[in-house]
Amino acid sequence: MPFDDEQFDDGFSDDTTKVQLDLWKRLFGYALAYKKELAFLIVAAVATAGVEVSYSLFAKWVVDDVQANGMDASFGLWGGLYLLCNLVVAVSIGGFEWIAGRVSCYVSHDIRFAAFVNLQKLSFSYFDRRPVGWLMARLTADCDRLTGILSWGFVDMIWGFTIMVGLTGAMLVMDWRLALLVMSVLPVVWWVSIKFHRRILKSARLVRSTNSEITGSFNESIMGVLTSKTFVSQDANAKQFGVLTNRMYRASVRNLVLAAVYLPLVLVIASVAVNLTLTVGGSFVYLGLIGAGTVVAFTMLARNFFWPAEIMSSWFIELQMAQAAAERVLSVIDEDPEIQDSASVLRALADESASRLGRFAADGGHARIQRIELKGVGFAYDPKQPVLRDIDLVAQRGDTIAIVGPTGGGKSTLVNVICRFYEPTAGQVLIDGTDYRNRSLHWLQSNLGMVLQDAHVFSGSIRENIRYGRLNATDAQVEHAARLADAHGFITALDQGYDTPAGEGGSRLSAGQKQLVSLARAILADPQLLVMDEATSSVDTETELAIQHALAEIFRGRISFVIAHRLSTIRNATRILVVDGGRIVESGDHGELMAANGRYAALYRQQGLNEATREWSEVAGA
Repeated sequence: MPFDDEQFDDGFSDDTTKVQLDLWKRLFGYALAYKKELAFLIVAAVATAGVEVSYSLFAKWVVDDVQANGMDASFGLWGGLYLLCNLVVAVSIGGFEWIAGRVSCYVSHDIRFAAFVNLQKLSFSYFDRRPVGWLMARLTADCDRLTGILSWGFVDMIWGFTIMVGLTGAMLVMDWRLALLVMSVLPVVWWVSIKFHRRILKSARLVRSTNSEITGSFNESIMGVLTSKTFVSQDANAKQFGVLTNRMYRASVRNLVLAAVYLPLVLVIASVAVNLTLTVGGSFVYLGLIGAGTVVAFTMLARNFFWPAEIMSSWFIELQMAQAAAERVLSVIDEDPEIQDSASVLRALADESASRLGRFAADGGHARIQRIELKGVGFAYDPKQPVLRDIDLVAQRGDTIAIVGPTGGGKSTLVNVICRFYEPTAGQVLIDGTDYRNRSLHWLQSNLGMVLQDAHVFSGSIRENIRYGRLNATDAQVEHAARLADAHGFITALDQGYDTPAGEGGSRLSAGQKQLVSLARAILADPQLLVMDEATSSVDTETELAIQHALAEIFRGRISFVIAHRLSTIRNATRILVVDGGRIVESGDHGELMAANGRYAALYRQQGLNEATREWSEVAGA
């Protein structure tokens, strides 16, 4: 389904249509990191502008020389100077084409890298509210448009400003009256620019917004292609996508029409200035006030005066469109994670010897977690609809805590709060007696291992995917983890063994195989806190039994939380929690809960009956 890009706040108001100087000052800071390259661009732009001014002056000098000396004029001198100017222009243009291209690539890299680094820091809640396509549009199309103007726009700005200053000076020196006549149309150009730039920016924002929606729709269509085909919803998807493309078409056409009207208006104004120069200058020649060479030079100067104005006008339009993209890219770079280290932790990390907190917060795993305690923990995505209420729980090192209950009861949310993917909106989570908000977030999550129901596998080899749990692990350690996860057998049966490519998103592996690879990755990480969320739901019964034997060894010496659907797999858990309605409604080991004959006992018996019935049906069917 397509999403509404406008529901996501970028931190910028769409009613703001003026050029945001602070925004562009900050963005040009990325380009200023390459001072040598920019210095060369400035020199090349100034040299090119200087030569452009010289061409007009040469025309005056040649005409005046011919009028004064006839065939004895210094044609060789003027020809040599003209060739020298052409050489300077060729070197300058070639140089800044090359350097500007490099700066564009550098800036694009830096902005994308800054956005990517910040994305890695953001909390899970940020991604809950923003689809993948929304983010992809900002890091691709928006970034490309932005980096173009930061490099080429900078060059043209320097070149245009320099040549206009040079031409203005030359005209004022030759004849101030004609100079003022040429420049008299500048207020008209300014007025036209003011009238158009707000409309151009507004339409540009709509184009960028719709582009984000289209990218998101593409992403969802590709990810959900199986579902679409299963429910034969291709026509409905095409219709919804057509709404987006029509909106993009209308917004783009409006933007292009505004640009198409704006630039010709500037050209018309420039033509008026040239015609005025010819008319008034011709009258001055007739009256003997100036020479013919001055009129010829002024005609060239007037035309060249508005040439950079035309170029800068086109870049002004690009600036409006790029500002819309810049706002979106910076919204990603500037976003602060909702969950981050407290000021006390940051101070302790800055001086690890200052306190026990500093030493513990910076510890990479030497300080073993002995105890996790939840006191009155509550959590709510929406304050009006709490998901967890009054959770009290103590887990000691070596404990395996199984969490069961109905769908939507709060099982996964409880584990996410314990892992600090979300922080409690009420109560405390204590690690060895200290609120985990006073611990280092990196320390906690670096000692965390997770195996999820929907295991994610990267596009590299199986060996690389397992090694992702500990990047410095040896091949022997990788294979040992795979054996513990019961993944070694299927891996070695593949043509390339551990070097077999997993495919994008693990497309070359079955769901069960991806789950085993994910389990091996978690085992290799050797976490102090292990979370398994329906980790064996995608494997067959025989493989699940083999994994259960391995888990007994894996769970030893650490705190483990297991969200389970198959209750038969958690009989040996230290404690079993039944979570329903955001509360722990039952707690105890398997024997205690069965003896209590409560919800767990009812669920266990019902599930056992269902499994027996299914097995009987399979036997009867055979």
